[in-house]
Amino acid sequence: MKTLMLSAGEIEKAAGIIKNGGLVAMPTETVYGLAANAFDGKAVAGIFKAKGRPMDNPLIVHISALSQIDELVSEFPEKAKILAEKFWPGPLTIILPKSDRVPDEVSAGLDTVAVRFPSHPAARKLISLSMPLAAPSANLSGSPSPTNAKHVMDDMDGRIDAVIDGGECDVGLESTVITLASDRPRLLRPGGITAEQLREAIGELDIDEAVTKPLAKDAKAASPGMKYKHYSPKANVILIDGDEEYFIEYVNSHAKDGTAALCCDEDLGKLKVPCISLGARGDDKAHAHTLFAALRKADENGCKIVYARCPGTQGVGLAVYNRIIRAAGFEIIHAAEE
Repeated sequence: MKTLMLSAGEIEKAAGIIKNGGLVAMPTETVYGLAANAFDGKAVAGIFKAKGRPMDNPLIVHISALSQIDELVSEFPEKAKILAEKFWPGPLTIILPKSDRVPDEVSAGLDTVAVRFPSHPAARKLISLSMPLAAPSANLSGSPSPTNAKHVMDDMDGRIDAVIDGGECDVGLESTVITLASDRPRLLRPGGITAEQLREAIGELDIDEAVTKPLAKDAKAASPGMKYKHYSPKANVILIDGDEEYFIEYVNSHAKDGTAALCCDEDLGKLKVPCISLGARGDDKAHAHTLFAALRKADENGCKIVYARCPGTQGVGLAVYNRIIRAAGFEIIHAAEE
């Protein structure tokens, strides 16, 4: 298969591919998504094959108009309407009871469906010219998500029909996922819309244990990004849980060939290994924007071990923590245990 690189002016061609059951990587404000007709189970199954993604990992359906929600869900409760009014279009996914039109390939056999209304103009145009689109991140399963068209081609060239080049993604991490299909609203995956913002909009909100801990082996994933090791480069990522002094001392004392540090601007010049900076300390949005590109750069540089300092867990920092801890396979060195 030859994968076409399409410009933002060739979205009609991309829509034709989708209508014929093909796969197209599209830019969104979060990461690039690998899109297929959400109502075509065979086309959706092609997403799993192209990515090497386990079939029990549900997908998110993307819409371009609120009116499309009626095709996808069996009910749209008041809290969902509040969230949609406040955060859509934008990087928020809402899980609701699904309609009969949603195939099991999309929901991984669950009785719910995850829905998002992206803000990126190219994604919205592609959807409006075709139909609601099932779209996980456009990368090989388990690897860092793609935030530009080159990242997509690095992973998916020859596996999918086309990529729409829409430039760099603004947010850089996948959407926030909240379920309203449980007794209480529950955050399943943090993202650019924070837990604090959600609570301000709808009140009570639980944070699922799987946001910061491994999902139980016998548990079924209710959202993408919960069950498997995700976002991981080929290099072995190890989190260092400690203050700046401890992080620098630990990395420098373990410096050797093939070692690198995922750090902040302020750490540059203090570390004895090659450094990949995420941005200024405390700038969680910058860290979110650059994280996946930084993890891919580690592989491009031939790194074997990457030491990363644990981020905070407030605001967007929780989303960065969630991605890094999964990239590390939950391998953490704690200063208090040294």
